[in-house]
Amino acid sequence: MPNPPIELHMHDVVQMRKRHPCGGDTWEIVRLGAEIGIRCLTCDRRVMLPRATFERRVKRFVSRADSQ
Repeated sequence: MPNPPIELHMHDVVQMRKRHPCGGDTWEIVRLGAEIGIRCLTCDRRVMLPRATFERRVKRFVSRADSQ
């Protein structure tokens, strides 16, 4: 039985398992859907990842956005 999807909100800040080539490992969620859009907080690069890949690569939540 697959795990339920992680609850994500716009502007959550996550730490990924691998570092970005710029050296940063913290990302802000900027798009939700089947693909998750994230923005590197070190260099502002934007990346799109399939939700399943994103959920495997997340290490922890640095901060959670207020869910309204």
